Amino acid sequence: MTTKDSPEITQLLLAWREGDDGALEQLMPAVYQELRRLARNYMRRQNPDHTLQTTALVNEAFLRLVDSNRVNWQDRNHFFAISAQLMRRVLVDSARKRNSLKRGGDQIMVTLDDRAEVAIEKHEDMIALDEALERLAKLSPRQAQIVEMKYFAGLTEDQVAETLDLSTRTVRRDWNLARAWLYRELKGSA
Repeated sequence: MTTKDSPEITQLLLAWREGDDGALEQLMPAVYQELRRLARNYMRRQNPDHTLQTTALVNEAFLRLVDSNRVNWQDRNHFFAISAQLMRRVLVDSARKRNSLKRGGDQIMVTLDDRAEVAIEKHEDMIALDEALERLAKLSPRQAQIVEMKYFAGLTEDQVAETLDLSTRTVRRDWNLARAWLYRELKGSA
């Protein structure tokens, strides 16, 4: 995420929050490419047989954003953090739907990084990770948020630190702790 357009995007978000529908129309073209980048990061981690396309993921997430008029938008970083969370929700909902239609399947790998691989069922991988993240969020909301932003949205430690107003060192420490916790959780559920 670059910050050169932050003031414009932040102003549009604040205007939208205040009920300016014109701001929403201006916002979409301003954030579309970044939303596609987030979606590509999500889709890269999906099963090869996944039917949802990047554009569809962006559109579905944006529709959910538009429906979430109760969000008190703070700035550009907050918008993209919420967008990443909504994309995760769209993919989890899709995985649950596929899982309800189709039971069983081959083993695949969910990789949090090169050193932490856990084998889980093909159509249950996203659901298992989502459930583990929900448990982590109850123990450490910040760690869960860092995992979501790094793993799903593909943000760097510096970008996560900027978004959450933390030091890069804190983000790195929390990422390592969360990754180890998730590894243990997913390994136990496999």
